[in-house]
Order: sequence, then structure tokens, then C-alpha cells
Amino acid sequence: MALYECVFIARQDVSGTQVETLIETFAQVIVDQGGTVPKKEYWGLKNLAYRMKKNRKGHYALMNIDAPPAAVKEMERTMSINEDIIRVLTIRVDELEEGPSVAMQNKGRAEERPRRSFGDRGGFGGERGGFGGERGFGDRGDRAPAGAVE
Repeated sequence: MALYECVFIARQDVSGTQVETLIETFAQVIVDQGGTVPKKEYWGLKNLAYRMKKNRKGHYALMNIDAPPAAVKEMERTMSINEDIIRVLTIRVDELEEGPSVAMQNKGRAEERPRRSFGDRGGFGGERGGFGGERGFGDRGDRAPAGAVE
């Protein structure tokens, strides 16, 4: 049997549990046709690069498939009929990835990274420019204080 990776995007107004149900439904189509689905991942709600069918966001999901081509064709036909699916991409691969996909690995890293404050990026009074730069707002250098008579 051939190996495939299938990523699909569901509409933004369906819930995460409905997307999980969609994944199970499409996996069942593959199993009914004599294939297997060793890995199913729900990547979550993400921003789309451009508007698709009036959606700015979409629920992303990945399935690794080991099935005959006819089973994959039937799954894609089922996906095209479903109105909750925006886009589908299925590719044939030489071997399936073991462990979590890159999208799932990056999901954990975002939570581990420390958050930077506005000043760290050179905003108001930051080290790298912005308003005030190194001196800040109050440092007037050699000049007399404001309002002083000389």
C-alpha cells in the first residue's frame, strides 16, 4: 500500500470537538477501504495567509495514511462534499514521520519562550532608539532646567 500525508483546513466557526469528529470520520473512510491511519493530529485554530471562502482563520489537521490509492480518492471525495472543509492537500510520501510533526513541536516552544517587553524591542525609552534612546525623557544634558532665567 502507498503512504500519504493529508492536511486539511476546516472552517473557523466549527468547534475543536467537531474537527476531531471530522478527523475520525475521514479516518473511518480509509479503514473501510482497507487502509490504516497511524497518526492523527489536530493543530488548532490558525490564521490563514489570505481569506478563503470568507474565512480568515481555520482549524488545521494532519493525517498520516497507509492505504491504497482508491481509498485516498474516496476520502478526498468525501472531504470535497463536506461544507466544513475549506482546503485539502494530500501528498504521497516515501515514508511516514514518527513522533509529533513539526507543527506540534513548535506549539510547545511558543509557551516556553520568555515574553519580551516593549522596551526590549526599542520602543519608548529602549536601548536601541525609539523615543528617548539612551538618555530617556528627563535628561537635558548641560542646559539649564526648563523655565530658569539666565
